[in-house]
Amino acid sequence: MISSASNRFPDADIVVVDDSSSDDTADVARNAGALVLSHSTNLGYGAALETGYLYAVKHGYDALAQMDGDGQHLSEELPALILPIREGTADIVIGSRYLNRDQDSLKIPAMRRFGHRVFSLLVRLSCGLRIKDPTSGFQAMNKRAFTFFVESGFPCDYPDSDVIVMATLAGLRILEAPTRMRAREGGVSMHSGLKPVYYGFKMLLSMFVVLLNRDLWARHKRSARQPASPASDESDEDGRNR
Repeated sequence: MISSASNRFPDADIVVVDDSSSDDTADVARNAGALVLSHSTNLGYGAALETGYLYAVKHGYDALAQMDGDGQHLSEELPALILPIREGTADIVIGSRYLNRDQDSLKIPAMRRFGHRVFSLLVRLSCGLRIKDPTSGFQAMNKRAFTFFVESGFPCDYPDSDVIVMATLAGLRILEAPTRMRAREGGVSMHSGLKPVYYGFKMLLSMFVVLLNRDLWARHKRSARQPASPASDESDEDGRNR
C-alpha cells in the first residue's frame, strides 16, 4: 500500500502511525520508505489519527489524506478524494463504498450494513447532512479541517458519526465520493466480538454530547467566517507552500 501510494504521488510525504502494534508494522513501513510515528502504548484508532493531524499542523501541511492500514483502501482511489480539496469545494471528503455501484462484490455483514444505515440516519437528523458511509476511514481534508480536529477534542477510540456532526455544525464542508474498497487483508477488525455493542452505545452518547455543545460549534463557525489576517496567507520560512 505504501509503495503504491508513493509511486502514484511521488512528491507526497507518507506517514504511518504505529499505535504500539505487536507485529513488525513499524519496520515494514520504514523499509517501504514511510516516516513512522510510534506510540509507546496502544491509545486507540482516534488517537492514531490525531497524531497524524498534529504532525500535519506542526509541519505546515495544507492538506492530507488518510487510509486504514488493513489493506481495504486503494491508493488509486485517492484522486477522487483529493480533487474537491484542491478545487476548494470541500474541507473533508469521505470515500464511500455505498456510492460505488461496482462495490457489490464487497461482502459487508448484514448487521454492519444495518449499523451504517442507522448512523447515517442519525447524522442526517442531527445536522442535515446525507452521508451513506459514516464509518469510512478513507478521507481527505484540508488544513482548516485537521486543525479544527486537533483543537476540538478529537475522540481517542471511534471517531465516526460524532465527528461528522461536530464538523458540520462547525461549518466545515463535507462531501462523499464514490470509491472502491476491498476486503481487509489481515488483522482483527476493531469492530469484532462485542466491540460493536460498545461502539453503538459510545457513539450514541458521543453524538448526544456533540449536540449539547451546538453553541460551541456555532461560535467556531462564526469565527471561521471572519477575514483571515495577512499573516495567515504567508508561506513557510523557506518560501514554499506545502
